[in-house]
Amino acid sequence: MKARTAERERALILCVEDEPDLRADIIDELRASGHDAIGADDGRSALKTLGKVRPDLILCDITMPGMNGYDLLKTVRAHRADLDDVPFVFLTALDEREAVISGKRAGADDYLVKPIDFDLMLASIEARIAQTRRICALHRQDEESVRKAFSVLAGRSDAPAIGMTTQVLDILGFGVVLVDRRGDVVFANAFARTLGEGTDGLSFDRRVSVTTPDLTRQLHAHVAEVVEASEQGRDIMRGLAVPRLDGAGEIMLVICALCRREGGDGRAPIAAIFISDSKRRPEPPEHLLESLFGLTPAEAHVAHGLVSGQRSADVARDLKISQTTVAFHLRNLFEKTGTHRQVDLVALIMNALAAVR
Repeated sequence: MKARTAERERALILCVEDEPDLRADIIDELRASGHDAIGADDGRSALKTLGKVRPDLILCDITMPGMNGYDLLKTVRAHRADLDDVPFVFLTALDEREAVISGKRAGADDYLVKPIDFDLMLASIEARIAQTRRICALHRQDEESVRKAFSVLAGRSDAPAIGMTTQVLDILGFGVVLVDRRGDVVFANAFARTLGEGTDGLSFDRRVSVTTPDLTRQLHAHVAEVVEASEQGRDIMRGLAVPRLDGAGEIMLVICALCRREGGDGRAPIAAIFISDSKRRPEPPEHLLESLFGLTPAEAHVAHGLVSGQRSADVARDLKISQTTVAFHLRNLFEKTGTHRQVDLVALIMNALAAVR
């Protein structure tokens, strides 16, 4: 196997495989191609490794004793928000269609079948890593656009400018809540205030609270993490899906760091929470989604539904198409936007719409 060219960036790959010889072969191939690679022999061992290092990609067998690949993926996605942008590629001897579908539905980013074609494996890994790096760069650009749009609120006392900015935020078709370094609400736009007046348990009086105490604690933890990152000048984004009390869809919250201005007082906004609700749909023009991301009309319809906080089943019902067709369009949306999870896709679209309004 030829070494990778110098201009390609090295990546750290975690290989989770219970067959020692195969695991060793994979690691050797990855290292020969210029990557760094480490191994784990099962899901629990992988979790211990993930407590010490942050890989650029996880390559994981599905069928393993103890914690299998599906369980590892679910655990990582549920409890390690800091690994949300790490691609997860399943590796298995199962080449049946249902196995592929199960892997995709579990949230895997790609699927490789044994016996391994090492050239295909390397090409797939490098494509996924490049895609992730592109979306991280795109997130940084979009967050910079959002920060510029909100910068007038950060540490300034220019009342006319502030008034103009809040008027702009009030016409947005989704909720925008700005919080200070303590996590207290300093501004909620008209859409968010409408949500707070509804019957779904949302409140923006002092701190943002949602439908249940557990979800509220989870939200506060996300806000605290984003605030801390913003104080340190780091850019991060966290997401939380909150089921509606009536069971009709979800309310999606995406928390983003804002730029903290030197000299700003303690009430200056330091983080923004974007909120969409499946029953109070934002109306992003679908032609705008098409032009921004190169979508087909059908893909724009699906993206519109997801930004509205709908689940895939809701989108399928409203568009009168099958969930398989929705999944097909969703895969294309991920590829065209460089995202790999629904929360990343929604955050990207909402940020982009906020920046162009």
